[in-house]
Amino acid sequence: MSDIIKLLPDHVANQIAAGEVVQRPASVVKELLENAIDAGATQIQMIIKDAGKTLIQVIDNGKGMSMTDARMAFERHATSKISTADDLFNLHTKGFRGEALASVAAIAQISVKSKREEDDLGTLLAIEGSKITKQEPVVTSKGTMISVRNLFYNVPARRKFLKSDQVELRNITDEFHRVAMVHPEVAISFTHNDTSLFNLVKSTYRQRIVGIMGAKTNEKLVPVEEETELMSIRGFIGKPEFARKTRGLQYFFVNNRFIKHNYLNHAVASAFEGLLKDKSNPSYFLYLTVPTDSVDINIHPTKTEVKFDDEHSLYAILRASVKHALGQFSVNSIDFQQEKQYEVPYDVAKNGFTQAPKIEVDPDFNPFQQDSKPEKSYQAPTFQKPPSQPWESLYAGIEETTQLIDETHTEESTSSMFQQHEVEQRNIFQLQRKFIISTLKSGLLVINQQRAHERILYEKLLRQLTVQNGVSQQLLFPIKINLPVEEVAILIALQEELEHTGFLFKSLENNVVEIEGLPLELKEKDVPGVLEAVIAKEQHDLPENTYSPADRLAQTMATSMSIKTGEVLNSEAMENLVDELFACKEPEITSSGKKIFINLSGDSLNSKFN
Repeated sequence: MSDIIKLLPDHVANQIAAGEVVQRPASVVKELLENAIDAGATQIQMIIKDAGKTLIQVIDNGKGMSMTDARMAFERHATSKISTADDLFNLHTKGFRGEALASVAAIAQISVKSKREEDDLGTLLAIEGSKITKQEPVVTSKGTMISVRNLFYNVPARRKFLKSDQVELRNITDEFHRVAMVHPEVAISFTHNDTSLFNLVKSTYRQRIVGIMGAKTNEKLVPVEEETELMSIRGFIGKPEFARKTRGLQYFFVNNRFIKHNYLNHAVASAFEGLLKDKSNPSYFLYLTVPTDSVDINIHPTKTEVKFDDEHSLYAILRASVKHALGQFSVNSIDFQQEKQYEVPYDVAKNGFTQAPKIEVDPDFNPFQQDSKPEKSYQAPTFQKPPSQPWESLYAGIEETTQLIDETHTEESTSSMFQQHEVEQRNIFQLQRKFIISTLKSGLLVINQQRAHERILYEKLLRQLTVQNGVSQQLLFPIKINLPVEEVAILIALQEELEHTGFLFKSLENNVVEIEGLPLELKEKDVPGVLEAVIAKEQHDLPENTYSPADRLAQTMATSMSIKTGEVLNSEAMENLVDELFACKEPEITSSGKKIFINLSGDSLNSKFN
């Protein structure tokens, strides 16, 4: 029997490796941007077409490559970053394994132009499916330009599983943010389909965060800075009042590398304990520096997961640093420089102090002198009153006022008693500000008010989206909301559907959303929360055939706009809610399948007393 174990051909091995390293266009973006940073670039341009499916191009002014290096860069496990296994625990670069470019070359068409400063000519290299199709000298500027075209062109099954352009673009933008935030010293731009999304100049960390997240972010940031033997921390946390329902603005960087770490995230969240609203998440942009030999980066192909030697100590330091920064922020809101003054009435402070008292005496008074005239009594010293309304005027009409108050009180008491009697007659009331209880002939009807309103809004919004006849309430003053560029792009993609529900947008550009009309059921104060929920829902990688876009939008808006637990409803509002619920097509469950109401029959109540 012949041997059956054989070595795989290189192009097959590279395609298998590509399955681990290149999951989507964003994976290629990450590798190319990090290679440009490792090459010492101070200017980087990134050009994307069709969310990376057609073209991913990165141009940098780094140190470039020789002809030999350009070819070797696309060989498996070829790298200039490490030479021994010990180097894995002393890493100062982003890439080090040497398998990324080889994996990309196996499933895409690549062209490379690169030149070192000391060379007269650069190198042009063309690769298709791991095979070099062209190599020749070329005139080019210092640095490297890599173009990746038609990703997964030879692996149609992988290309088929890519998400929509909107989802893939969001993932690319996330990778761009992670590189740009940690390297503010590098000028970097991002263009998608000939539209400039970001053009970031060299700046500070704070300026770079504001440049990415929008100008309004500046007022939301609280600086964090701590230096210890185990770790140094710098960066910013968001003020508690700006916490969001989603976790989109949470960034950890360790030794200039973006990471995900649930344990450290818990440290930050615990520092905010008692300061956030229910189910809100703090935002943070924290840059941690630890000794290179105390962290293991080589535990995951994407290098976003790391392992620390002493996680418990880092947890304690991080939590204490964030709490200290929050404490400093609270203290700084108190003005200790204000001069101490006595509190005086407003009219005194405005007009000056009252006049000094004057003593009036009778100079002719003689206690030993007897006179036939009526005895003049001794006049005690008096204080001159400041000019003001006489005291008697304050009591003028007191009897009439008292009588009027008594009559009004009697009327109000009678009215409140009558209203209470009416409520009791309607046999409907609210329990725990969560349930609506109504009597039936057979027993009791218990309705969850939030779920009921959610169902009502869902069917109403879905109907408006289907027939495209949403009614809008015009605003006297437009609402302006600052959002990151990628979130504005999501709203642009959803603009037509949102307008069918009643939204009217005056402008959607850069970081600013301007709204001049709202759906009838939506309050102005709830607009940011509703848009945030819509954006967060769209950012999830949902299968395309699970819900239609209209369904997903109606569900999200209904959940965000519905009456919440804790809101007090009067009897009229409760009755209207019950009537509208049972006018729905499916009043028993919400759009997500949760039960809305239950019936408590008389028999079930009787059984409780057995």
